[in-house]
Amino acid sequence: MDLVFRGALVVDGTGGPPYTADVAVHGGRIAGIGRIRSGGRLTVDAAGLALAPGFTDMHAHSDLALLHDPDHTAKAAQGVTLEVLGQDGLSYAPADDRTLAEVRAAITGWNGPGEDADFTWRTVGGYLDRLDRTGIAVNAAYLVPQGTVRAYAVGWEDRPAAPAELDRMRALVAEGLAQGAVGMSSGLTYAPGMYASAGELAALCRVVAAYGGYWCPHHRSYGRGALDAYAEVVALAREAGCALHLAHAVMNFPENAGRAPELLALLDAELDRGADITLDSYPYTPGCTTLAALLPGWAAAGGPRALLARLADGAEAERIRHTMEADGSDGCHGVPVDWSAVEVSGTADPANGAWVGRRLRGWEEARRLLLADRLGATVLQHVGHEGNVREVMRHRVHTGGSDGILWGAKPHPRAYGTFPHYLGRYVRELGVLSLEECVAHLAGRPAARLRLPDRGLVRAGYRADLVLFDPETVAAGASYADPRALPAGIPHVLVDGRFVMREGRRTGVLAGRAVRRTPFRGR
Repeated sequence: MDLVFRGALVVDGTGGPPYTADVAVHGGRIAGIGRIRSGGRLTVDAAGLALAPGFTDMHAHSDLALLHDPDHTAKAAQGVTLEVLGQDGLSYAPADDRTLAEVRAAITGWNGPGEDADFTWRTVGGYLDRLDRTGIAVNAAYLVPQGTVRAYAVGWEDRPAAPAELDRMRALVAEGLAQGAVGMSSGLTYAPGMYASAGELAALCRVVAAYGGYWCPHHRSYGRGALDAYAEVVALAREAGCALHLAHAVMNFPENAGRAPELLALLDAELDRGADITLDSYPYTPGCTTLAALLPGWAAAGGPRALLARLADGAEAERIRHTMEADGSDGCHGVPVDWSAVEVSGTADPANGAWVGRRLRGWEEARRLLLADRLGATVLQHVGHEGNVREVMRHRVHTGGSDGILWGAKPHPRAYGTFPHYLGRYVRELGVLSLEECVAHLAGRPAARLRLPDRGLVRAGYRADLVLFDPETVAAGASYADPRALPAGIPHVLVDGRFVMREGRRTGVLAGRAVRRTPFRGR
């Protein structure tokens, strides 16, 4: 054997009770579990440690981070061995030159400007190939981003797609799925994906269903219209016959305090009718996005340059302010913005770094920053509710997703802390989940959603993507004051049977690869 772990507490990802066993690894796979008499080239005393399948971050924004920082300690140190990229309807493939430039400008706040990436790919397959050629620390899967597809085929105008444009979008989604994407994402509070009608979305979801993928929408409201927005995507998925995964399924803003049970009742009713639904969430109350995302959708029509022009125009800027502060913009989920809850977490231009860590004091400050930073600023939005967070994470179809933006001077601590925070805070300290339930949420259930037949469980023959952690000490190091601090209590992480973390330190091994699911035409 290449490696034998002796006396580990095996938490196998099924949700079943933990048990003590030796686990052997050979050739990148789990070769045996039980009493293993033979030794390995390396034997590790795992007494006192839990051995679990590596965790899957079901909602990651590492699309460029994996290219400019393949070491990726932010996720490897948490025990993450697979991330799902292409989230919220906006990423870098498929695209032509025009679309790529526009998307880069629109999501600089998520991923940085990407000045050190050469962006020679234009297809989903080309992007996945680039990850493989670069070499990455952890595995990565990809969702076809519906907003990028709409920008490519229609542009950034707020109008219905013409029949030929809809056909082009269908073809782009199909091509991405055929090249290995696991599904399609949408960002229905982000331009231009938000301009899609229900009929357009259903047409694209039928393509996703035909390839056996899933739809992952950031739906139209997490605030005033949250339940209606959830109901919309549930109905769309039902109409299209498409599997549904709800992105960062939260109930935010004062209007939704204590209303998570209403969301879960909606999902339970649909699940009981046989629907294929899962969701992800992060174990924190503040949200995180770009400052520009809070603006009304009509202001972003025409793309980033058009939005900057409107912000620079006094009359248009006043119209934007009134929509945000009096009516509640769709970008702020239908809730009038509370500037005191909006904290700047990062800027694209270091010259604007003095803004970081400040709560905005009104529209004029926000406008000034948007113009100075050319829409690149990111913010924390302190609008969540702890009771809702706990209710959602208990649900039977819940999975873990960090929604972690790694870019910026003061990112949300969820980027570096989500998975140990689940294990330390919500398992050990609060008992919201048992250890075996939590590992199933973070490993076994995500692998089932992604239809990966040999990942997500500690089982003979499965890939040796594994994490060893101390259940008594595991904890997030990241905090709002120190958001990039690494976790405690996670000494070993393996990808494909190779240590990417050993004794709590990054090894330099780049064992990850792009995970492509073979498509099928089953419908």
